[in-house]
Amino acid sequence: MITVPTFKTLYPNYKGDVDKFVATLNLEMGKASINTPKRIAAFLSQCAHESAGFTVFSENLNYSVVGLATTFPKYFNNNTAGAYARNPQKIANKVYASRMGNGDEASGDGYRYRGRGILQLTGKANYMAFDPEVAKNPDILASDVSVMVRSACWFWTRNSLNALADKSDIIGLTKRINGGTNGLDDRVNLYNKAIKLL
Repeated sequence: MITVPTFKTLYPNYKGDVDKFVATLNLEMGKASINTPKRIAAFLSQCAHESAGFTVFSENLNYSVVGLATTFPKYFNNNTAGAYARNPQKIANKVYASRMGNGDEASGDGYRYRGRGILQLTGKANYMAFDPEVAKNPDILASDVSVMVRSACWFWTRNSLNALADKSDIIGLTKRINGGTNGLDDRVNLYNKAIKLL
């Protein structure tokens, strides 16, 4: 599957126990049939992009007024963003309200079920579908290696991403994971590095 030296070469900024992380990756990837160079490279590169090289496991929602109006124009403009800027909790509760299984803005579900893990699982419905016990303690998805890797493999399988990985369809993978093509150049670059080593 993937070796510790290969992981360290690809993702030198990971700060945790690399041996444990790689062992967990190999175990869970095996269960999810992420077991060919193309599948492994696709999985790792998408996870690496979403988690900033396996260094960030909880969504950063600390946006400025301009950032909010630019990133979430459906929810904010330059006049309304000021009341939310630099307040990740309020931002998440607003942009994730009443969708993905979340309650309304006042429920707090948006922040409670913000993106976490190495593929940024988001929304109460996804947390519940993955593991109802994790939904009761959502912070574990950003702190427990086995849970974050298991959730990423669950998401990968649930969305039939091996089929896209087999075709090296990085655009298709990115759209399925991110909803658009955000960070596509970085994802392609990460994929090319991984496939070369694998």
